[in-house]
Amino acid sequence: MAAGIGMDRQGSGGAGGSGSEAGGTATDAARAARELRVLVGRLRRRLREVDDVHELTASQLAVLGRLDRDGPASTSDLAKAERVRPQSMATTVAVLEERGMIARRQDPDDGRRQLIELTQTADRTVSGSRRARDEWLEQALRERFSADELATVVEALGLLERLSE
Repeated sequence: MAAGIGMDRQGSGGAGGSGSEAGGTATDAARAARELRVLVGRLRRRLREVDDVHELTASQLAVLGRLDRDGPASTSDLAKAERVRPQSMATTVAVLEERGMIARRQDPDDGRRQLIELTQTADRTVSGSRRARDEWLEQALRERFSADELATVVEALGLLERLSE
């Protein structure tokens, strides 16, 4: 287990603990939130080291990933999905277009709208990056966890999925 994450479980919480630890569920939730945030940050940094698209920002990668998963979308649809202002998304899209990662085309259902889609260059970049990260993560999981621990990780992922809804 990584140092600092979940290491003091036996020494905290429980009845008769200090005032801030005696809260039970609220304290556990606060601690879990803090540790999850730190863990996600570390894992995200590690995965970024693995892929070969370092020159792209997190926002740009998020847009490429969304277009890859969901298909063509308008700038306003992307802004809504990524929960950013339309102006911020327009800036992100402009940079990606300048780099040849996205292309615009007219929406066949509404001639007033433009849809944004991945170019072949972006498609190869996104696929290659995802494959590299998946391979690293799969290998790390196989090397660092027993079969029982992997089953626990899979079970926890099912629970954590609720946070993304």
